[in-house]
Amino acid sequence: MSVVVTGGTGFVGSNIVKVFAEAHGETVVVPTNTYVPTGAEYTHAPLDLTDGPAVARFMAQYEPSVIVHSAILNDFTRLYADRRAGWAHYVEATRHVVAAANTIGAKVILVSTDWVFDGTQSGADETTPPNPVNLYGVMKLASELVVTEAAVDGAVARVAGVNGVGWARSANPQSATPRSQDPGFGYFASWIVQALSTGEPFRVWESDDINMIATTTLASDAAEMMWRIADRKLHGIFHCVGGEAVSRRELALATCAAFDLDPSLLEFGPPTSDLLLGAPVPYDTTLNAAMTAAALDYELPDLETQLVRLRHQHQQGTLS
Repeated sequence: MSVVVTGGTGFVGSNIVKVFAEAHGETVVVPTNTYVPTGAEYTHAPLDLTDGPAVARFMAQYEPSVIVHSAILNDFTRLYADRRAGWAHYVEATRHVVAAANTIGAKVILVSTDWVFDGTQSGADETTPPNPVNLYGVMKLASELVVTEAAVDGAVARVAGVNGVGWARSANPQSATPRSQDPGFGYFASWIVQALSTGEPFRVWESDDINMIATTTLASDAAEMMWRIADRKLHGIFHCVGGEAVSRRELALATCAAFDLDPSLLEFGPPTSDLLLGAPVPYDTTLNAAMTAAALDYELPDLETQLVRLRHQHQQGTLS
């Protein structure tokens, strides 16, 4: 298949690119905006996803059979400060991608999130009605509706508690962590590895005001599940996650065990108020992915399996 991956230079997107291109030999094109990777082994070309005619021309030029739409405005503060920009980068961009896909007969897979749920819907499955509590969740849910209602051939791939390597950002996977700890659940294991491997203590946040429990996911595993959605020509809503839900404390201790790190360097306590997002955050975003696993004939990996794979990716710089 030929594939366009929006947001392919980002954290999750770079895993989608790597799995589709490297593990499955697909032809991949990555639209770029402000960041252009050096030495990329795939085609990349500039594109503003908020420009509908430009998106239509881009997709008509490359004629993908599948578009995986993972691009987001990855700035929570700006999302609240400029809600029109947020709407344009999430919902309108998704509309443009779907319209272009419908024109050329391509499949659209939207990468979404467990934050479409409110934090009290523990164990939400693919049919559970969402109830987001912040703008990010609202924008993602609105984008999901665009795909499910308007795409001729559309699928939604929700991810959660994502850990992994940002393949496009650094030649050294161990330094490719996008940012430091925040009230979300993503990147968490890599933060711990970075700190404890240099002998620095790491404070694991624990608070009612942050995402404390989630179904962890290795980014490359989520990408493999998306490839199966595309390969099997499936549509609908899928939970592309792992098979085990854990707390931040449990994930921290399991990461220490998997990477042979000293757990005595871990500290536990609430974040300072200035590090919170200033908006509600769902507490427990546990997802049930049984229906997805059955549809994809995929065994959902437990946390230990994910961390073994993550250690390999960190240390060897390869998927497997």
